[in-house]
Amino acid sequence: MNITVLNGSPKGSLSVTIQYVNFIQKKFPQHELKVLNIASQIKKIEKDAEAFQEILDQVGSSEGVLWAFPLYVFLVSSQYKRFIELLWEKKVEHVFKNKYTCVLTTSIHFFDHTAHNYMRAICDDLDMNFVGSFSAGMYDLLKEKERRELITFAENFFQAIGTKTPTSKSFQPLTYRKFGYLPDDASGDAKDKIKTEKKIVVLTDGIDPRTNLGRMIEKLKSSFLKGIEVINLYDIDIKGGCLGCIQCGYDYECAYTDKDAFIDFYNTRLKTADVLIFAGMIQDRYLSSRWKLFFDRGFFNTHTPSFLGKQMGFIISGPLGQLSNLRQILEGYAEWQQANLVDFVTDEYGDSPQIDTALQNFARRLVAFSEKDYIKPRTFLGVGGMKIFRDDIWGRLRFPFQADHRFYQNHGFYDFPQKDYKTRMMVAILILLSKIPTVRKEIYRKKMKEEMVKPLQKILEKM
Repeated sequence: MNITVLNGSPKGSLSVTIQYVNFIQKKFPQHELKVLNIASQIKKIEKDAEAFQEILDQVGSSEGVLWAFPLYVFLVSSQYKRFIELLWEKKVEHVFKNKYTCVLTTSIHFFDHTAHNYMRAICDDLDMNFVGSFSAGMYDLLKEKERRELITFAENFFQAIGTKTPTSKSFQPLTYRKFGYLPDDASGDAKDKIKTEKKIVVLTDGIDPRTNLGRMIEKLKSSFLKGIEVINLYDIDIKGGCLGCIQCGYDYECAYTDKDAFIDFYNTRLKTADVLIFAGMIQDRYLSSRWKLFFDRGFFNTHTPSFLGKQMGFIISGPLGQLSNLRQILEGYAEWQQANLVDFVTDEYGDSPQIDTALQNFARRLVAFSEKDYIKPRTFLGVGGMKIFRDDIWGRLRFPFQADHRFYQNHGFYDFPQKDYKTRMMVAILILLSKIPTVRKEIYRKKMKEEMVKPLQKILEKM
């Protein structure tokens, strides 16, 4: 059986993910897994029509396609994302139609589900027969149980191809509203404009005033008495995507340092802002690959929040309401950064006055929250995500990511419950007491609800 493996790692054959592919190949020598290094060769693939056609020919002649990649900031790498965009730009979706397919990833399980959701949706959009996905921890291959699971995953894939097993779709095609946003008079009365000394930055991948996105940005700008900075990502000198080399792990020193303008731009123009507004258009099931390039290259800060305490918001052109996965990615990003996500404003309402009002309220809330230094409590997206980072940086990843370890130590990120000795002692005593039937009955039937609210009531009594 001939299987095309589309390698989404910028590290090519040195990718951790490809070691899992190599394992499958050794366990199933009767099948040929042809690995194509997509992410590491993306610049050539973009420019060289013959190289791109060779990939299509390989996919077309294969019986199955395995999308194999490491997670890069909630998703695939920017290089892999660019390849996916090319499939639609060059109108070659038909090459993938009806091909049996699977997804294999490696990560530390930080938002691996959003990457899998994205790829499942892409496969549905390409009208492929999606068989399943496998999310491996980076070093799961060292464990016998996980190796058995990987073998079962591969067996199921090969069997589905051989028997032409029927598959189902999970994601409906996106529906775009044909709507042209026409804002009201942008000049307005000076007395109605927002006065603030806060530094506000809008980052976008397109400011063409003829587009809905461009008009929404201009409308937002008109809400302020003092001008705000609008930065186009295409105006920033960015030589390439994150290489996954982890050179930044020791002291945040990126392999691209002094080779392009990204790091200086990030440190001097974004980190110094009080309010960050990200504006972009939906492209396939995400934003553009240029936006993905921004998020990936921001990883020179490794797992350390770089926008901590800032106000953050998103202006999106396109059907965000149909993309709960993308919305969760953006919410998760804000919470991981320990910023305050104020809101999303989109053009999907299809009503210009409503968008005007939404943008004006959005602007006022961004400033008001910034002036109060308000950061709302994080949800599971932020709390759960940081616990994954906390545990892995404390453990196996402490050596490669020493910069994270120092930051986590200095900022109290190592908030392990085991260090709360007072609570541990109290819990141990209560567990012993609960073994006495009469005490257990008293606690669980009569005291539990009262004791749960007692600490909170003490605060109220002091008010």
